[in-house]
Amino acid sequence: MKAAVLRAVKELLVDTVPMPHPAPGEVVVRLRAAALNHRDVWIKQGAYAGLKFPVIPGSDGAGEVAELGPGVDPAWAGREVIINPALDWGHDPKAQEPRFTILGLPRNGTLAEYVAVPASQLALKPAHLDWAEAAALPLAGLTAFRALFSRANLKAHEKVLITGIGGGTAVFALQFAVAAGALPCVTSSSEEKIRKAHDMGSKAGAVYTHQDWAHQFGEHHGPFDVIVDSAGGKHFGELIDLAALGGRVVFFGATGGNPPELPTRKIFWHQLTLMGTTMGSPTDFQMMTAFVSRHGIHPVISHRFTLDTVAQAFELMERGGQFGKIVVELS
Repeated sequence: MKAAVLRAVKELLVDTVPMPHPAPGEVVVRLRAAALNHRDVWIKQGAYAGLKFPVIPGSDGAGEVAELGPGVDPAWAGREVIINPALDWGHDPKAQEPRFTILGLPRNGTLAEYVAVPASQLALKPAHLDWAEAAALPLAGLTAFRALFSRANLKAHEKVLITGIGGGTAVFALQFAVAAGALPCVTSSSEEKIRKAHDMGSKAGAVYTHQDWAHQFGEHHGPFDVIVDSAGGKHFGELIDLAALGGRVVFFGATGGNPPELPTRKIFWHQLTLMGTTMGSPTDFQMMTAFVSRHGIHPVISHRFTLDTVAQAFELMERGGQFGKIVVELS
């Protein structure tokens, strides 16, 4: 079969590799589409823990069950499925166990024509989604859903600020907040991305590279009951200033590094809750797919590529040129 293979840091090529075979409890999925996440870029750049080569990257995928391993329910044969990439979460919904991993490293991932995964990671493809939309959903959709609902407990009519709009998880957070009846606002370094967010239901947006943006934005649109962030870094203190009394700040990344300082006095005096989150439990995944089906949500596809042009897909994500998900169509 054909697959995108990372042979070493920054060495990505499309190659012919052996077909996977299912172990007991596993299935082989014939992939119709896959999608990129920033995780794939960090692995390619050598900036991710637990690197091993060669490896087929890719955490997101959708397709048809082509082969069953021993012990798998025969009802899965031929079913149209999406794959939950959060492997071995464990039994505690509060947090993942130490053995937790994500599909695409160390286990071979979805940027291939076929992938072997545990049958426990399968979910039926939401009927209203096409293959590209279904492939775009799993990792970013799960991360956004857990951040907003399982962790921050977002309610209708609450004000929510979503930073860095344009990335897949932030766009899902906007869609989910709108569907839940919340009042979302966004930030970005791009006026164009803010305009796109407005078309999707954002009430307002701020360009965070502008001087004194947080003060001015807060005066007109804040304070915010929930803030969702993936950057951290020097702007994190500004998010604390934008939080409402008793507000919740939930974060799932640190692309801007650690904050230079944490305004502890503001946090305790304003009764704020800071909470970390990542990916999600099997229950989160079930709830997320049900939420998407119930509200008829269609993932936003930024660009579509083929396996032969997968290097261009990585280049697009590396320069942050997407709004929504970057999809690789496989058949």
